[in-house]
Amino acid sequence: MPASDPLDPPPDPSLDPSLDPLDPLDPLDPLDRERAHLTASRTALRTMREDVQALDIRDVTANWVNAAVLEAQIEERIKALADLAHTPLFFGRLDYLPTTQHGQRFYIGRRHVHDGAGDPMVVDWRAPVSQPFYRASTKDPQDVRLRRRFGYTGGDLTAYEDEHLTDPSAATFSGSAGGSRTSRLLQAEIERPRVGPMRDIVATIQPEQDEIVRSGLSGTVCVQGGPGTGKTAVGLHRVAYLLYAHRERLARTGTLVIGPNRSFLHYIEQVLPALGELEVRQSTVDDLVTHVAQVEVRGEDSAEAAVVKGDARMAEVLRRALRSHVTAPAEALMVVRGSRRWRIPAYELEEIVGELLDRDIRYGAARDALPQRIAHAVLVRMEAAGEAPDDRVQDAVARNAAVKAAVRTIWPAVDPARLVLRLLSDTDFLAEHADGLLTADEQKAVLWTRPPRSVRSAKWSSADAVLIDEASDLVERTHSLGHVVLDEAQDLSPMQYRAVGRRCTTGSATVLGDLAQGTTPWATASWAEALAHLGKPDAAVEELTAGFRVPREVIAYASRLLPHISPGLAEVHSVRESPGSLEIRAAASGDADVVAACVQALRNEGSIGLIAADARVPALTSALAAAGLHPLAPGEETTPDSRLTLVPASLAKGLEYDYVVLDEPAAIVDAEPDDRTGLRRLYVALTRAVSGLTVLHAAPLPPQLS
Repeated sequence: MPASDPLDPPPDPSLDPSLDPLDPLDPLDPLDRERAHLTASRTALRTMREDVQALDIRDVTANWVNAAVLEAQIEERIKALADLAHTPLFFGRLDYLPTTQHGQRFYIGRRHVHDGAGDPMVVDWRAPVSQPFYRASTKDPQDVRLRRRFGYTGGDLTAYEDEHLTDPSAATFSGSAGGSRTSRLLQAEIERPRVGPMRDIVATIQPEQDEIVRSGLSGTVCVQGGPGTGKTAVGLHRVAYLLYAHRERLARTGTLVIGPNRSFLHYIEQVLPALGELEVRQSTVDDLVTHVAQVEVRGEDSAEAAVVKGDARMAEVLRRALRSHVTAPAEALMVVRGSRRWRIPAYELEEIVGELLDRDIRYGAARDALPQRIAHAVLVRMEAAGEAPDDRVQDAVARNAAVKAAVRTIWPAVDPARLVLRLLSDTDFLAEHADGLLTADEQKAVLWTRPPRSVRSAKWSSADAVLIDEASDLVERTHSLGHVVLDEAQDLSPMQYRAVGRRCTTGSATVLGDLAQGTTPWATASWAEALAHLGKPDAAVEELTAGFRVPREVIAYASRLLPHISPGLAEVHSVRESPGSLEIRAAASGDADVVAACVQALRNEGSIGLIAADARVPALTSALAAAGLHPLAPGEETTPDSRLTLVPASLAKGLEYDYVVLDEPAAIVDAEPDDRTGLRRLYVALTRAVSGLTVLHAAPLPPQLS
């Protein structure tokens, strides 16, 4: 195995069987040869960017609209061709057998780079020819003679490792499709200190992850993955792959990444741009629905009320309440046109209304169709009387004042927010439409004790906004995107799943989550149930059980909680053994011990997270400040000079730090409304560390950790 400093002393290059004696560069200096290719590739990328910048579009655009569109496309292309100084342009190499691919050599990187003749110098990791870099093994070499991994320090190429896949006597790496030995470069990349936002894992994607990343656009995929299995990164890389493979289609229909909170979205926001994808929108469920509902979330529900409001039965309550606004016509309709009068009897109007209700189309679409159906009934009478009306006449009749007045009476316009306001304020109205669906106690739980006077003055909760979004969709269909990624999905209520599902009714989704990390009172019990609410019951469910982030000792300790929080769920088995990565000690001096642990952790390289129960955050902030430490808040980007983040346990999900100091596990459990939710919150907090975890406790540890 060739390798170079800093991992091993430089080997004797003359013993390296992978070197090509016909290479024009010095075969005795392979590392310099690779550095030369890196330099040449960067030069080629710069040339590609300069070529785009030099484009003159004045003679190829017909008008200012076309010019503006083309200029925007060129600007995006220039951004995509930016050379990120500290991001390796390529991270791997494939040498194919002479009998396949003409014995070609391909460098695998984050984007395609070609030379002046159009020949590839770096191949995009998403291209079909790159797939063997992630899946080939000695058992299935996929025509690859040699796979080379590169190690970098900053942006400088400093090391490489080789795997001879067609040589049965050569050892392979356990990180590469089931070999016997661990790739030191692969492990070093996984363990590289984390400072700044989340980074891509494109250089370390494993075979089981790659299968999910490259699955087709037409199907929805649900990924169950424990802590450290890379499910979030897999979902983001799947978006990047789909944009590569189906760019034109997704450019028309759009893509969306949905995360649990804005801190989490800020943490992951640089992954896709690092892969050259700049146009993927990111949002939380709350932001999605409040944008549609046009209300400000200022209130908070009790756990009992939130559970009921998030229940899928509320969709039927809303449907009944909305349809109750449709009233049967009480009298005939008289339409005057010129000197003639045309009468539509009440029973015929009732038949028209009944037919529209039976079709169960959107309330707004049916309301728009009603005047046309009435006008058609008038035209039938005109034709029977010997007239020859055309479509223009029908449109004119539909706009007739009498017809419009009848529509307003029979099928009035309904404002979704006002509908929800009435349901949550009017006891009788709710009872009428929740009959047989919600119990009396459930109805009482969701009713406002002091009803607001108007939509504007109401203190809407997040669950209320989801109800308004549901009502809005009942009135007018929600626009569907081409693909949606839903992360931390286990925490969504059935009504939230429905809200997300509306955004991909004609598209597909990637659903990511861990049932053991569900920390809301309405957390989903099974993926089958969740996918049914999402409207994707036939989605494929994949499980990732190999852990790459959390050290083996840490994940084993946290997994003691699994029988109590998610019986039957597979335990994550970490590939990383790190003796000394877990320390549990009593905090005899209270906050002073916590501060001392943070100071000790800061002696290590990388990011530090202090995770504590939300109620403990003010006291710890003061204690840290007294010691001259001023921690960041979750979502604020760490820097080499500011590496300590104070994380409320409620916001820890999805985040990761090189070293974690966990304050008072019992307080984290006790802060939740029930033991299962509290233990799940603790499970999340225990699994945020990449290199080391220190658990401090003054109170006894929860017995489930015994």
